[in-house]
Amino acid sequence: MVDYPRSETPTSGIAFNFAKRAFDLVVSTLVLLPLAVLCGIVLLILNPFWNKGPLFFLQERMGRNCEPFTAYKFRSMRPAEKIERSADCPLEEDRITTLGRFLRKSRLDELPQIINVIKGEMSLVGPRPDYIEHARNYLTQVPGYQERHGVRPGISGWAQVELGYIEGTDATRRKVQADLYYIANAGLAMEARIVWKTLAVMLRRGGA
Repeated sequence: MVDYPRSETPTSGIAFNFAKRAFDLVVSTLVLLPLAVLCGIVLLILNPFWNKGPLFFLQERMGRNCEPFTAYKFRSMRPAEKIERSADCPLEEDRITTLGRFLRKSRLDELPQIINVIKGEMSLVGPRPDYIEHARNYLTQVPGYQERHGVRPGISGWAQVELGYIEGTDATRRKVQADLYYIANAGLAMEARIVWKTLAVMLRRGGA
């Protein structure tokens, strides 16, 4: 398990939280919302050929203070009535569509979550929210998992840019350590570093 050193004097506070929320709203409404609308229009045209099914995928996830909320994404997998896989089952790769694979690699499938950001359920940067049923399992099995929900979850986070895609209980323990490191060291420098690393991943179409 990665042991992340933590700052003894975290820089988060009222001013930082205000600036973070203002950044979320400005970037989401002026930059990402128009991009999401454009992407949605293109997908409406392409989906019937390479990604048949609804435009959006809605999923209940665990948010701040462990409260559930509905997260929005562009659908990248064949529709299923219910998620059957447990917290330790691998991702159902066979359900990812041709166009969906591109959406996941480029992270464009995450764009609709700016709706959650505008609503105040998420931030652009923060611990990634897990599917609610998996999250309830992690609460009982992963030390520190509840504490990572002391802040708004994010579209991207320190764990994502450092560790990549995470699945399963053992990997979640590493993710939690990274998330707690982020919370303990929250500040403008940390936010900027995560944004920069996220953009770098998107530009080279890395991740899942």
